[in-house]
Amino acid sequence: MKFPRRVKILATLGPASNNDGMVRRLVEAGANVFRINMSHSSHDLLRETVARIRRVEAELGRPLGILVDLQGPKIRVGMFANGAAELTDGQTFVLDRDPALGDVTRVQLPHPEIFDAVSVGHRLLLDDGKISLRITDATSDKIVTTVVHGGPLSNKKGVSVPDSLLNLSAMTEKDRADLDAALDEEIDWVALSFVQRPEDVMDVRKVVRGRAGVMAKIEKPQAIQRLEDIVKLCDAFMIARGDLGVEMPLEQVPGLQKRMIRMARRFGKPVVVATQMLESMIHSPVPTRAEVSDVSIAVFEGADAIMLSAESAAGDFPIEAVETMNRVALAVEHDVNYQSIIRAQQHNPEPTAADAIAAATRQVAETLDLAAICTYTSSGSTGLRAARERPAKPIMVLSPELRTVRRLSLVWGLYCYVMPDPEDVEDMVARACAIAADAGFAERGERIAITAGVPFGTPGTTNMLRIAYIGGQ
Repeated sequence: MKFPRRVKILATLGPASNNDGMVRRLVEAGANVFRINMSHSSHDLLRETVARIRRVEAELGRPLGILVDLQGPKIRVGMFANGAAELTDGQTFVLDRDPALGDVTRVQLPHPEIFDAVSVGHRLLLDDGKISLRITDATSDKIVTTVVHGGPLSNKKGVSVPDSLLNLSAMTEKDRADLDAALDEEIDWVALSFVQRPEDVMDVRKVVRGRAGVMAKIEKPQAIQRLEDIVKLCDAFMIARGDLGVEMPLEQVPGLQKRMIRMARRFGKPVVVATQMLESMIHSPVPTRAEVSDVSIAVFEGADAIMLSAESAAGDFPIEAVETMNRVALAVEHDVNYQSIIRAQQHNPEPTAADAIAAATRQVAETLDLAAICTYTSSGSTGLRAARERPAKPIMVLSPELRTVRRLSLVWGLYCYVMPDPEDVEDMVARACAIAADAGFAERGERIAITAGVPFGTPGTTNMLRIAYIGGQ
């Protein structure tokens, strides 16, 4: 336990993994947080899945985070008379508001907000970008396009509008109902899909009111344009590379990933790298070399969490996928270059006492070669500050709040335990030393660094750093 894995693994649950035995095996393989995708989940299934995760959590005695991923607005074309049409390069194709069945020349687009937003020269991407259209004329009820890249287009395929800012909320009526159901189950994180602007995050925060962490999914070019404002408002964010790679040139996504991970580090916000990380393992027991490299890059860059989607939800090898991700992450974190790469991305602390103490704690722990860092936190903010420093030493988080501990299970390098607030400083030291020894982070005679806020139980008052010996103060 002296050098456990720092990056966290987020596994999506689905038909291949949604039973007690599989959830337990996924945790034992290395999963820290579970994702419930509301695009494929009813409220009854949501409740059953949350109860299942909590049962496994109680059996194993370790906190598990739960992320509910809202579906978001889905923009789709209408229906075709023959079920599909074959679009050819260079032809004219019209999208309009007429509900009549479509053919090779036109189809209904039942989304009036698109007609108000697009302009001549803008692109429309259909069926996950397989078909590309360029707008040549646009009115309030008709969009005339030229087919740039054609192909078969069938009923209700998705539409992306990468060049236009839609007057469309990121949260639909379905999302609002799903969010209410998720909050009733006391989930830990809610992910908001298709964020375009900071106001989308604020709309969700008004509903959540602190009952869960709000994660913004960055998957649209419009979000990239206002990225810093969005990151400041959310509690965490996800680099959703699938849709981002549809709406933006694929070659730009790796650079954006690097930029976003560094921005997360600067603002102290957890960041998740998602989509196609081990895609081939949906049907193969081993990944491709390129996938291993992709996972490694996310870990080297300092992402808080790496995510499995269909690999763990619907694939043939969900356990093997988590085990592979765990092995790759551990290999990176033990690489001789890892610490120097992580340290090169260091940002100056914010001018607050808590940030200064977090930075000082990292330096003291590494200079004195301490066994671990232990931080007491009520709200979780002290844990986030400690993780932002990316110390070479393990970080134990002690909190009286189970909800805080579960939420922090997503954050890089934090190993969390529920414990009542200490009675005084000596009690604080004794508890920290006992847990460090029991959990295997430190041995008798070694030292740990302890940070806390005095008086105890007051959120946001981190103001103390103490060094203590295991086996005696």
